[in-house]
Amino acid sequence: MPPALLWLLGALVLAGAEALTGDMFLLMLGGGALAAAGSSALLGWPVWADGVVFLVVSVLLLIGVRPALRRRLARDTAPRTGIEALTGRDAEVVEQVAGRGGRVLLDGQVWSARPLNDGDVYAPGDRVTVMAIDGATAVVWQT
Repeated sequence: MPPALLWLLGALVLAGAEALTGDMFLLMLGGGALAAAGSSALLGWPVWADGVVFLVVSVLLLIGVRPALRRRLARDTAPRTGIEALTGRDAEVVEQVAGRGGRVLLDGQVWSARPLNDGDVYAPGDRVTVMAIDGATAVVWQT
């Protein structure tokens, strides 16, 4: 069996095994094996030279491509729920928000609120943004 075919078979086995792990490590090794198959078929180098091509391409893929690919695939796509979902939402002041007191209408519910900056005062009707939730109190800032 020609070496190029063996490298190609190795690349397919590594790519198939990647489906079991999902770590993108075996896929990068499969890319190195594919490069070695190509160099073996096109250039007719000895097997040790194909091994060097496999090693160099695999290392380059592991260092250059794998981190970016893992970052892209590992994005947190879960929807924000609970308190995290309220951060960044707009609210309407229904009772003056100043110092440690006040109330806002947030997502159809009245919440106790306080300003983000201690000296800020927001009048009823003002639009504010929820910066954080501190216990049962919305920390707001005027947009």
